[in-house]
Amino acid sequence: MERKSIYVAFSNQKGGVGKSAFTTLAASCLHYAGGRNVAVIDCDYPQHSIFAMRERDKTLVSANEAYKEMMVSQFDAIGKKAYPVLKAKPEEAISIADKLVNASPVPIDVVFFDLSGTVNSSGILKSMVSLDYLFCPIISDRLVMQSSLTFASTMQEFLKRDTRAPLKGIFLFWNQLVKSENREIYDAYMSIIGNLSLNLLKTEIPFTVKYKKEMSVNNRQVFRSTLFPPDKALLKGAHLDLLVDEICQIIKI
Repeated sequence: MERKSIYVAFSNQKGGVGKSAFTTLAASCLHYAGGRNVAVIDCDYPQHSIFAMRERDKTLVSANEAYKEMMVSQFDAIGKKAYPVLKAKPEEAISIADKLVNASPVPIDVVFFDLSGTVNSSGILKSMVSLDYLFCPIISDRLVMQSSLTFASTMQEFLKRDTRAPLKGIFLFWNQLVKSENREIYDAYMSIIGNLSLNLLKTEIPFTVKYKKEMSVNNRQVFRSTLFPPDKALLKGAHLDLLVDEICQIIKI
């Protein structure tokens, strides 16, 4: 049966490159501000960081009148509830997503998967090749780049060998770029990426503490949340909207 939803993951073997952050941000942008219906399958076992964030977000809203008012205003404006965040073990991720999509009373446009970074972990590789698209954040750190390029090249070679796999492509994108950083290093990595014929997004994400800004009791300006989209004022200069737009063009929604 043809899949009803697009299955997407931000993936990389290395930790600390922004996989869970971009999963949450892209899901919230599309669901609350982009007119799409999304879901998140948190299979980053055992920590399940996005599921834990949803629980923190709900606790803050229930204890804070300002956030409650924001939730009511948001529901009045878009007419829909928060997107589902489900926990899963890696080997169960696709089947749980399929059940969710088939049982949903509204069509789900995109299902985001938050995967563990270790490809050798049980069920991770099988889940990855069963997705539609992988987006790989990279940073200009030697160890991270070595791991990232190996990961992307391995996945790309797998796709060439197994044309029956649902996975249509893997796309790298730069994260945490610092304007003052040595451009020679950056240009060298760009050359390697080109020589390996890897796909690279045009959007580059600058280094900014905005990406760490979660909901808090003392500040109603939200950037990363499972219940609200990023504050419009905080989007300026973050390039997140550009990233989401480019991804939407690739996955054709």
